[in-house]
Amino acid sequence: MKNLLLTIALILATVSMQAQKISHIETTKSWYYVYDDNGKKIKTISTSAGELKGYSANFYIIQQGSWVYTYDPKGKKLHTFSTSTVGAILSVTGDTFTTRKGAWIYTWSKEGKKLNTRDAQQ
Repeated sequence: MKNLLLTIALILATVSMQAQKISHIETTKSWYYVYDDNGKKIKTISTSAGELKGYSANFYIIQQGSWVYTYDPKGKKLHTFSTSTVGAILSVTGDTFTTRKGAWIYTWSKEGKKLNTRDAQQ
C-alpha cells in the first residue's frame, strides 16, 4: 500500500511539473489574464506592467517604456531587452520573436540570444 501511494504521488508530481502552454491571453482595461491549453487561468498581470506585444504557447512579451521583457507562461521573467537594442516587435512564435530596427530584421530567442539578422525588404 505504501508503494502504491508513493507511485501515485510521484505520478502526480511529474504531471504537475510539465511545462504549461499558453493558449490565450485575455486583455481587459486593467488586467491581462493568461490561460493554459486546458482553459485554466495560470497568471494575472496588471496592465500597469506595460503593453502586451505578443505571445506564443511558450512565452509572452511585455513592453514598458523603453524596456521589453519576456516571460514564461507562469510569469517568470526570462530576459530584459532595451528597445534601442531590439527595435519594434513584429511577431512572436514558438520560442522566438522577430523585431525590426531601421533597415534590419532580427530574430531573438525568448532567453535573449540574437539568432539571425537580415536586411528588411524596402
